[in-house]
Amino acid sequence: MSAAEDTTEVTVPCVVVTSCDNGFKEEELIKEILGSKTLPEATKQEETVAWYPWTINNKYYTADVRLCVVPSTFKMTSEIAQTMQAFIAYFDSTAKDGLEKLHPWISVVEDIAPEVLILVCDRVCENGVTRHEAQQWCLAHGFELVEIDPQELPDEDDDFPESTGVKRIVQALNANVWSSVEMKDGHNQGFGLMSSLVAARHNNPRSCQESPSSSLPVDGTLVNEKDYHTESTHTETQDTVVDAMTDLDIQELANLTAGDADVDNFERLFTKLKEMKDKASSLPHEQRKVHAEKVAKAFWMAIGGDDDEIDGLSSGEES
Repeated sequence: MSAAEDTTEVTVPCVVVTSCDNGFKEEELIKEILGSKTLPEATKQEETVAWYPWTINNKYYTADVRLCVVPSTFKMTSEIAQTMQAFIAYFDSTAKDGLEKLHPWISVVEDIAPEVLILVCDRVCENGVTRHEAQQWCLAHGFELVEIDPQELPDEDDDFPESTGVKRIVQALNANVWSSVEMKDGHNQGFGLMSSLVAARHNNPRSCQESPSSSLPVDGTLVNEKDYHTESTHTETQDTVVDAMTDLDIQELANLTAGDADVDNFERLFTKLKEMKDKASSLPHEQRKVHAEKVAKAFWMAIGGDDDEIDGLSSGEES
């Protein structure tokens, strides 16, 4: 590979996929995401770490990404950390300690702060990790829980049924603001907010990151789990949860309010609003208030509103 090609490869954003279940390989989930029975040829492989190509292609944009298999935090490198924009973790819900095996990844995720965080299992288990336990874990760490084969499917009579399984994973990845995004003709104007989000998210770290982080590995070196260990106050943890949830909501709203006002988009917008309401209802009062204000502001900007018009409408997060 030439130097130019190597530089291009490093800049392609990646989705880190890991499995904390010895009986489930990351490649199986990647095949599900790609909708293929076989894996494409890896663009790069280093021992147990492999990068698989994927071009996200929807009505609004295309984006080249890499689905990157990383079996453990010991295999994290600076290259992966610099390009990681989504994180998907599979765990064994039949084991009581299934969630505990994810612990080494928490500080990694907090440090890198990828935009999409998804916790995956086959289905929650009353004799292992219950739905309540999984949801509480997700709420504490800013993840979204997705069951591949949920026992309870959405009500068919529901006007706006929620997506489940791999379809929901793909949906969330499509709603992300990828740094490699290329807008399609006719949707550039509607995605003005998305362009702004791309610039803001990938040029400026979140407020919870005081610096580019000295804990990130030096190029070409492996990372020890304890190198990522950081401490945060209870308030900072709460803020991170709200920010992570708000980021995903903003991204999907930007996606849904762009382009043509077709029926599918209109219905999905209402579905998303319902999901946001359900998600926010589980937050403590103060976090729920901040979450609602941030999403309301983002939605106003997404439909072309002037930021100055709503700048002083709330002060809950600033007081």
